[in-house]
Amino acid sequence: MKKIELKVNGKIHSIDIEEDMRLIDVLRDKLGLLGTKEGCGEGECGACTIIMDGETVASCLVMAFQAEGKEILTIEGLGDEENLDPIQQAFLDEGAVQCGFCIPGMVLSAKALLDKKESPNRDEIKEAISGNLCRCTGYHKIVNAVEKAANDLQGGK
Repeated sequence: MKKIELKVNGKIHSIDIEEDMRLIDVLRDKLGLLGTKEGCGEGECGACTIIMDGETVASCLVMAFQAEGKEILTIEGLGDEENLDPIQQAFLDEGAVQCGFCIPGMVLSAKALLDKKESPNRDEIKEAISGNLCRCTGYHKIVNAVEKAANDLQGGK
């Protein structure tokens, strides 16, 4: 066992881990943050996407010890049922949520993009979410939702 400190969604956690634990397992099993999903376990589907130090990463490919000292944001850190983040609200407004399995990763990929670029074009949005697979929506509504979120975050300009 090894003790590490992680800053997740603004809170510091001191956690005992096995040295071979992946970050996704710490988030889900140790911290109870179940919004981060495991799809493929190979970094191909995007269901486990989180934001670490401002960049999207597949948490299934990150060893827990590699996240020590990093700033981690999961879907639980964006908003809650009473106060949704504008990106989450845009996904609902545009009907971009179906089964919901891929949505946490999609929303976090959108957030990472919108944190870097206020008004991305459709091609930039498609590129930003290209690491997130969705079997339900066909992506059109997701791209629309990210466009809406960008507009809403700029005050509807």
